[in-house]
Amino acid sequence: MAPPLIAAVLMYADWLELAPWRWVFYLTGAMGLLWTLWWCWEYFAPERHPRLGVAEREEIRSVLEGDEIPKPGIPLVQLLRFRETWGLVTAKFLSDAAWYFYLFWLPRYLYDARGFDIKAVGSVAWIPHAAAGIGCLCGGGLSTWLLAQQYPLNRARKLALGASSAMMPLLAFVPHVSVTWAIVLFCIGYFGQQSWSTLVMILPTDLFPKRAVGTVAGLVGLGGAMGGIAFGQLAGYLLDQGAGYAPIFALVSTFHVLAFGLILLTVRSVRPLELQSAAHPTWVTTTSAKT
Repeated sequence: MAPPLIAAVLMYADWLELAPWRWVFYLTGAMGLLWTLWWCWEYFAPERHPRLGVAEREEIRSVLEGDEIPKPGIPLVQLLRFRETWGLVTAKFLSDAAWYFYLFWLPRYLYDARGFDIKAVGSVAWIPHAAAGIGCLCGGGLSTWLLAQQYPLNRARKLALGASSAMMPLLAFVPHVSVTWAIVLFCIGYFGQQSWSTLVMILPTDLFPKRAVGTVAGLVGLGGAMGGIAFGQLAGYLLDQGAGYAPIFALVSTFHVLAFGLILLTVRSVRPLELQSAAHPTWVTTTSAKT
């Protein structure tokens, strides 16, 4: 929804002789505050939700009763001893470096390289985002379908990750095709990226116990944000130096494939890890379990 709405705000604010970009922030900020108020009004802890069915309430209660005895948290240092932690963080660093470039530079690319104006950007820039939303569902859906077909968890996750990463090299052709095909390639890339991201963010729950999932997921998110910052700076520098968009697209189109290779190397088997093995200063944590 954002690209056409922002384009409309810019055009109408300019027509009313208001500061266009200020009103983009005013209105999107106000929408965020309204959503927060709605969330505070409508959110309930699962076991206390007024629209919860009897069977659902009993299922949640049985799970919570199983967690009555609190277990100690897992120190961050211990989690960092796992090669799987570093593999996921670095893979997210690489893939989100590409994702943030596509996400933030798409309008600028359409302006600079394709001669679009605000109205034209607003009319087409929403399409790749819609594809990204569908990708979120399809990545997890494919993995779930593979599990239903009796594929092992390790194979189901990695096949879905591999299929997602295989779409991304197509974005190297964006600067070399027509506008229509460029939008098609962006749609494929956005779809593949969000399919990938959904799967990567579920891996901590496959590998680590519940009391460590939040910390590991936070580390993975940190890696992704740092990748976006680092490559955003590099992309801006390369464009300032006159490199053009073609070498940048060629570079970022490889990041998901590299990230998938890194996951294959560091997450040898998608299965719960034995945390006691992290007490030893070794990076090999699952080999004995596999054999």
